[in-house]
Amino acid sequence: MEDERIWEIEEKLWHGGGDVYETLVDENVVMSLPAEPFIFTRDQAKEAVKKTPRWDEVNFSDTKVNRPHEGLIVIGYQVEAKRGKETYRCYASSTMMRRGHEDWTVVHHSQVVPPKAVVDA
Repeated sequence: MEDERIWEIEEKLWHGGGDVYETLVDENVVMSLPAEPFIFTRDQAKEAVKKTPRWDEVNFSDTKVNRPHEGLIVIGYQVEAKRGKETYRCYASSTMMRRGHEDWTVVHHSQVVPPKAVVDA
């Protein structure tokens, strides 16, 4: 799969709802996210997405793509997502596995929110 398509799929996941997860996320996915229960199954992630407003804008930076094995793609990136006045920043990674010709599914996704710097007065 070409890098451009990888990032199109990842952006769809950031903008999409449960229907997108049904199509692009594997039924055996493991997701680690910075909200309870922290480790999510696909069904838990779909339910959480249904309750969360969609992002208006999503920007990726510091993108990395690795292909460690035939049919396996691992990506890492920094993301800034916005909706209204809210901005969310994190470091994320996803692993995609090929199910068939041009048929890819996300089998792992993780988000790490950097700690806020503490400034001593």
